[in-house]
Amino acid sequence: MADRERRHSRSARLLGGGIEPDPRFTLANERTFLAWIRTALALLAGGIAVEAFTPDTFIPPVRAALAVVLLVLALLLAVSAGVRWLRVERAMRRQAPLPLPLLVPVLAVGGALVAAAVLVGVLIGR
Repeated sequence: MADRERRHSRSARLLGGGIEPDPRFTLANERTFLAWIRTALALLAGGIAVEAFTPDTFIPPVRAALAVVLLVLALLLAVSAGVRWLRVERAMRRQAPLPLPLLVPVLAVGGALVAAAVLVGVLIGR
């Protein structure tokens, strides 16, 4: 089987058929995926930083909880970025409406809670 045929059968299985979208849209979808991944990496770094560099700011259980929330958000965001990329690619191929990003409200609430906890910790620590 030629490389082109293998790629076609693999993409048909993964993407569910449809017509090939304009490459600009596929590349834009990829850039969006990469932006979500960068955000997940920032959350991952934030979780590590909270655990490693804030022993004087937070008591251990609060520090661990903040780190865990950031790490879980990073994990969820990384996984959902891949799922979203696939769902958008399928929608474009089927010329269907684009799906809503379901993780956005979770990320917004989680980020706000972590920011509020850090703000309280900083204000109380002074």
